[in-house]
Amino acid sequence: MTKQKLVIVGNGMAPGRMLEFLFEKDPEAYDVTIFNAEPRVNYNRLMLSPVLSGEKTYEDIITHDDDWYAEHGVTLHKSARISEIDRDAKTVTSENGITASYDKLVVATGSNPFIIPLPGKDLDGVLTYRDLDDGDKMLAAAKKGGRAIVIGGGLLGLEAAAGLKMQGMEVTVLHLMPTLMERQLDTASGYLLEEEFKRRGIDVRTKANSHEIVDDGSGNVKAIRLDDGTEIEASIVVMAVGIRPSAELAKSVGLETGRGVIVGDDMRTSDPDVFALGECVEHRGMCYGLVAPLYDMASVIADNLLGGSSEYEGSAT
Repeated sequence: MTKQKLVIVGNGMAPGRMLEFLFEKDPEAYDVTIFNAEPRVNYNRLMLSPVLSGEKTYEDIITHDDDWYAEHGVTLHKSARISEIDRDAKTVTSENGITASYDKLVVATGSNPFIIPLPGKDLDGVLTYRDLDDGDKMLAAAKKGGRAIVIGGGLLGLEAAAGLKMQGMEVTVLHLMPTLMERQLDTASGYLLEEEFKRRGIDVRTKANSHEIVDDGSGNVKAIRLDDGTEIEASIVVMAVGIRPSAELAKSVGLETGRGVIVGDDMRTSDPDVFALGECVEHRGMCYGLVAPLYDMASVIADNLLGGSSEYEGSAT
């Protein structure tokens, strides 16, 4: 019996877990091809912070190594960002010219970091913190020393601040709200967290609204200026203020999108042969950035790829 062809656009944690579910149920159902924009195998993004702090290496956080793909007969194209999906011909084509045909397609394009539209946001030294490449840039900057400004007092921003401090940089956290991690913590807990960061030598400034990233005259970051006129010298500025679903590719080929790629409870898009998975998804008006709901989505898709009738009912936020 001829295997069906399954193509996956993206190789993050959610599609990796989906394949584990799929191979557990029926390892022979599909010939699988993955297109990964990054130049590497699947890794645990939750462990980026220990890599940044120096407690772990990239090799320590790999989820599926090259041998795993070979053992499961998976074709993995690295550094192969998809630029075109032909839904009529059922093919995808990458920016570097690789074309693959599919019977079923899973769009797992993840999310993009939100960039605050500040003057100076395009200067050298303005970084985001979403993947291993971002971490590598931050590590390279830390070797030069100086001060890092982290905009955002949520979990990701605080992890970046702690890691950069451990790498020897002076660090200032700027947070718009009165207390840190206000979505997860009450006021008292947020205050205690702030005090702990200060105890570790990290400068924390709440109710701080950034106004401009200052150019040193040669296109590099020199400082950041707040709305009240305060200017803080900086070698790098890390923006960690949230994410947005990466739905541009899906939208460009006519799939229904809102904030993300819109799916039904069966995780199918407006094209019944195309599923969407992970942070790029919009389900019942909700987009998710936590791992647990993404893994629930992965289980639903794996079952439905094998002819099941599983439904994703959403998760509490």
